[in-house]
Amino acid sequence: MADKIKVMIVDDSALVRQVVSQALASDPGIEVIGTASDPLFALQKMKALWPDVLVIDIEMPRMDGITFLKKVMAERPTPVVVCSSLAEKGAQATFEALSAGAVSIITKPKLGLKSFLEDASNDIVQAVRSAARANMRALGNSTLTTPFNRPKLSADVMLSPGAGSHRALERTTDQVVAIGTSTGGTQALEAVLTKLPATALGIVIVQHMPEKFTAMFAERLHGLCQIEVREARHGDRVIPGRALIAPGGRHMMLKRNGAQYVVDVADGPLVNRHKPSVDVLFRSVAKFAGANALGIIMTGMGDDGARGLKEMHDAGARTIAQDEASCVVFGMPKEAIKLGAADQVMPLDQIPGAIASYGKGS
Repeated sequence: MADKIKVMIVDDSALVRQVVSQALASDPGIEVIGTASDPLFALQKMKALWPDVLVIDIEMPRMDGITFLKKVMAERPTPVVVCSSLAEKGAQATFEALSAGAVSIITKPKLGLKSFLEDASNDIVQAVRSAARANMRALGNSTLTTPFNRPKLSADVMLSPGAGSHRALERTTDQVVAIGTSTGGTQALEAVLTKLPATALGIVIVQHMPEKFTAMFAERLHGLCQIEVREARHGDRVIPGRALIAPGGRHMMLKRNGAQYVVDVADGPLVNRHKPSVDVLFRSVAKFAGANALGIIMTGMGDDGARGLKEMHDAGARTIAQDEASCVVFGMPKEAIKLGAADQVMPLDQIPGAIASYGKGS
């Protein structure tokens, strides 16, 4: 018989811990190895036995669930199911949880909690089982060896390296900004985009985020920013005052249509285990914009975008990596810096000014 899925439940409500434990105990393939009333107690217990899946709340004493999630993902990436009344569709907490690495969201009501959890017991079991499968396929933990591990494909599967054709590179003075980010990126992008003027350069963005959530994320940012922010559609023009966010579950590439920049939104395999992939976007920017581009890699786990930023650097683009102190997870920028891909390393609060000064030619 296969090993049971080991689960830890972290919630400050004793009722939630009890009812969710009972729901999971009904499945013979799942074992609740512990519960904790807050993340600090959980971390102590996890030193002795690390779970396969965590079920956590967001509002908790001593450390909130989002901070706990980021800490777990930075130290030892583990599938997390968020079960919280804050995690409603379109809510900031939902975006933060997903961008920090949560694989599933269950929204619990503020009233009628016990009956809801009992009625939703099957959903909770299925969420945990799905999370465990996500762990096997995509965690990329060096200690994990299973037949489900997928090869780590490069941007070659979507776009060949090298300069674009002479026709595609028809002379233009238009400039473009390309940004790539992952864990912690929702907050980082908000910090950057809300400080840009309405006349800012056209921006193309890859934020690792599941399908259907990128449109809501873009809509939320649009309401906060002076620039237009929206989820990219195939053929959209990249123009001043507009930021296009790659849709979850699709790659986004910059292309040229005469002297204009447009985006190509396309399906394809995972690149660096992501779709959209920062490497795919950055390669396309290197290929079709070259020295007319500014590339920025920000907070995130792994190394997606590091090689792409190096390609942009080698094509004459100006390149920036967010510094360690201001990153939620210093993974992607660190790998880019190691490759010599970044012209500058700077804190998050200096990046909006760098974009603005680049747009003025300095």
